[in-house]
Order: sequence, then C-alpha cells, then structure tokens
Amino acid sequence: MNINEFLSDRSKLMKASEIRELLKWVTENVISFGGGMPDPSSFPAKEIMEVTKDVLTTKAEKALQYGTTGGVLELKEELTKFMDKVGIKVDGPENIIITVGSQEALDIVGRLFINPGDYVITESPTYLAALQAFRIYGPRIIGVPMDEYGIKVDVLEGVIKKVIEDGGKLKFIYVVPTGQNPTGITMSMERRKALLEIASRYDLLIIEDDPYGYIYFGDEEPPMRLKAMDSEGRVIYLSTFSKIAAPGLRLGWVAASDEVIKWFELAKQSIDLHTSTLNQYIAAELLRRGVIERNIPRIKEIYRTKRDLMLQALNEYMPEGVTWTKPSAGMFIWLTTPKKIDTGEMLGTAIKKYGVAYVPGKSFYPNEDRHNDMRLNFTYPTPQADF
Repeated sequence: MNINEFLSDRSKLMKASEIRELLKWVTENVISFGGGMPDPSSFPAKEIMEVTKDVLTTKAEKALQYGTTGGVLELKEELTKFMDKVGIKVDGPENIIITVGSQEALDIVGRLFINPGDYVITESPTYLAALQAFRIYGPRIIGVPMDEYGIKVDVLEGVIKKVIEDGGKLKFIYVVPTGQNPTGITMSMERRKALLEIASRYDLLIIEDDPYGYIYFGDEEPPMRLKAMDSEGRVIYLSTFSKIAAPGLRLGWVAASDEVIKWFELAKQSIDLHTSTLNQYIAAELLRRGVIERNIPRIKEIYRTKRDLMLQALNEYMPEGVTWTKPSAGMFIWLTTPKKIDTGEMLGTAIKKYGVAYVPGKSFYPNEDRHNDMRLNFTYPTPQADF
C-alpha cells in the first residue's frame, strides 16, 4: 500500500525540522551546539518535586481530572500577576489561554488566521518551528531582514505597501523581539514603537513570541514587551514555562483580547481538549510560591556566563571574515561565514572529524537562499568539554 495516495494536500506541505532530525543522530560523543535546550541545572527540580507532592496530596481530585479548554483558573490568575510585573496588563483570566508549550499556540495562530495564499511577514531569519507551523496552512511568507537593532522597519513598510498594491491579503507580522531565535538579537525600543505604529497604520496583527524575555541577561534594562505597549489590542502575546521552569512541563500561554482567546479555545477543543491539568496546577503553585521568580536570576547568571565563554572562544578561534551576534537574551549566537562556505555541507565534517554539531542557517530563512550561516546554542553544553 502506498500511503502517499491517501495523504491530504496539506500533509505534503509538512517538512521535518532540521533541528529535530539533527538531534536524532547526535551521540554522547558529540559536543552539540545544535539543540535549543536549557541547561538542566537551571531546572528547580527539588521544588517541582515538593509542589507535585503537595498538589497530589491536596488537589488530586481536580489535578488528575479533565479540565477546561482555556486552562486552570488558578494558573491564569497567577500569570496575570506575573505578566503585570513586566508591564503586561490584562483585564483578567479570560484574556489568557494555557497551551501545550508555545508551539501549540503557533499552530493555532496558523489555523485561525491563515488561508492559502494569504501573506505573513516574519523576521529573516526567524524561528524555524514557526515557519513549520505556518507553512502547512499555505501562506506566502515574506522575510524582512534584520540588523543589530531588530527588524528593519523601513523595509517592512515597503513590503507591506507592495503586498497591498498587488492586491494581496496580509494577515500578521510574526516577531521574536527579545533574544530572537535564531540570532539572539533584541529589538530596540525605537524599532518596537515603529513596528506598533506600522501595524496600526495598516491594520495588522502582531504575533509577539516571547520565550526569552524573562531571562534577559543584558547589562541594560530590557525593552518593554510589545504587548505592554499595545493600546489597540492588536498584539497576540505568546510565552512559555520551558525557559523559566522546565520544558518537560510542556506549558505555554497566550495573552490577547477576550475575543481572540475565545477563538483560540474553539481551535484548541478539536486539537487536545485541554492542556495537562496536573502540570497546570504544578505551574500555578510554582508561581504562587515564588519559585519561578527566585529561580530566574540564577538562570540569567548561568546563561550570561556560558554566553561569555562562547563569545570568548569565538574571538579566540574564528578566522578573519567570520562574524557573529552578541546576544543579551535567549540561548543562541548566530554566526555568519564568508559566502563561499556552505555550513550545511560542512556539518558532516564537523561531526565526523571534530565531534561538534550545530544547526545550519539555511532553514531559518523564509524565502532567502543562504548557505553560510549557523546557529550555535550556548545554554546546554557544559563549560568544559574535551575536544
């Protein structure tokens, strides 16, 4: 039987994640800068064990039961207070939905807003898994280049005008403003203001993906979230517990207008009914007890130290003509080699000859054919490694 004869047209738009494929064959003998995994020492494992025991002792009848699609009320109330501390103010729990990591939220964004042929704008390069989530809904994705201050807003506005002039339907702009994946770049306040102004001028949604904003480790104050600056309700805010607690909890959340959240709930009902009730109660208690807030400074220090070590090594060992970003948040450094080098072709040699893995940059570009970049993760590898 040929299964391909039964697949939907949408299935044929699916493509394996280059990162996930890479992780399959990276062994213990390989030093991997490829994944986007947090440092395991940053997990508050002891506190999670204690909280889990307490939740199962006092709330087992609720924590082990089916839950509402929107999420556990206690968790949404704690998130309302948590976001308020960084300037994101929502009217109440009805403005939040709990998702299975922020990746599910990205898929729901695609389900809700993309028709085949619609236009979507992203940074270029951008988060690979967001491209995967959007592409199965058949959009035309346009990548807008970045510099050290973030997305180039003058180019962005030109792209928007061109789409409108050509009669295209433009739905949203997707950005990772702080510690961007894959570049590590943090968008400046000036660019954030300009982005909001452009979205307002052309009546567009902004999808703000913020997995790294809470672990900003730069020397200056972190810029405000776009959602905190949003006076028109056009920013849909995504974040996750994966970087501030542990990715194994598989918990994310979306903050938006109550009307948007209702549509998210409707979409989520047909996907998985609801997010793990037990894990939601655990996360609510971690927030209520201040475990996450106390752990964030420790995460920042771990990542700042590791970033500095990688930057030091790059300065010492990289040849002339190679450049890289200097992130103030997030988990990645973006390295660019001379154009004659194909980092995809070079990967096999790096693994077999030197025992080192990275992610080639090609797949992070929405519609640009570039072969001379790579993404380096500095959070997971240990500070000392034997080459």
